[in-house]
Amino acid sequence: MTVYWINAAIFLVLVSIVLSCLFVMRRRSGLSRSITIHFIYVVAMSGALLTVNRTIDRLLHAYDITTIKPEIIDNLTFAAIGLTAMERLFRLINRLTYQQVKKGSDRTSATSVARVIKLAIVLSLVLLFGEHLGLSLSGLLAFGGFGGIAIGIAGRDVLSNVFTGVMLYFDRPFRLGDWIRSPDRDIEGTVEEIGWRMTRITTFDNRPLYVPNSLFSSISVENPGQMSNRRITTSINLRYEDAGKVNAIVADIRAMLRANRNIDLTQDLLVYFNEFGDYSINIMVYCFTKTTKWAEWLEVQQDVYLKVIEIVHANDADFANPEQLISLKKC
Repeated sequence: MTVYWINAAIFLVLVSIVLSCLFVMRRRSGLSRSITIHFIYVVAMSGALLTVNRTIDRLLHAYDITTIKPEIIDNLTFAAIGLTAMERLFRLINRLTYQQVKKGSDRTSATSVARVIKLAIVLSLVLLFGEHLGLSLSGLLAFGGFGGIAIGIAGRDVLSNVFTGVMLYFDRPFRLGDWIRSPDRDIEGTVEEIGWRMTRITTFDNRPLYVPNSLFSSISVENPGQMSNRRITTSINLRYEDAGKVNAIVADIRAMLRANRNIDLTQDLLVYFNEFGDYSINIMVYCFTKTTKWAEWLEVQQDVYLKVIEIVHANDADFANPEQLISLKKC
């Protein structure tokens, strides 16, 4: 019985270490990203599981229980140790990824690297613990070869989505947080997640849209989220009786735009009388704002339009309305 008490004491000590690690990681966010704390947690948890395994093995032997094989208990113990290590590593990777994004790293790159590392961990654990579970390395590799052929035949669409997802990472037509749209399909919204199989987009009415990655290899994608400027373009329609005031109005609008700190003067700025309309003299206004945010662009555009109205009225001119004059003559 002394052996059982020793095992119980060891188990309690190891469980206490596990609980202490969990408490520290929960209360201190800095230590939750510490590799040492996670390593101590995995070692203590593994020791506790091995202690339970030895205790069960002794009890089976002491009470001559043959219905439960010790090999089954061993396999379950090794599987539990592997899952514990994988779970801790995944938590650590997630926290490190979040910290890198918070420091300003590219969210798309950080997420993609984290996924590759997780996949490598899973494969490593399968190869490492496969030997203990009765699976030889050569058998696993042979199964991987035949399994790869079978999966390639049965899951072509899935593999196509996965490979396209990888190409999306390297080509970077868009990143997380970008606003994208496709002129070929009814796709428009903000990219929230680029997964292994599909990309999740939030539309402007806040509905999730899931697009298979393979679709992006056959459609055109417009990425307004990566544009450097937003454009303001409009046509000002003046009355024909104000033709003598066109030069002054054009000059005032051009001066107003050049004095506006929200207009990017390194881009094209065009203000010209460019068309004789059916009922109006048309002045083209074409410029770019410094901001790319939609709400800010709307505010700048509104300010420009209001100032245009003031300039037109300040020159004793007015905007044209479609009119039709009918002359009636007595016969």
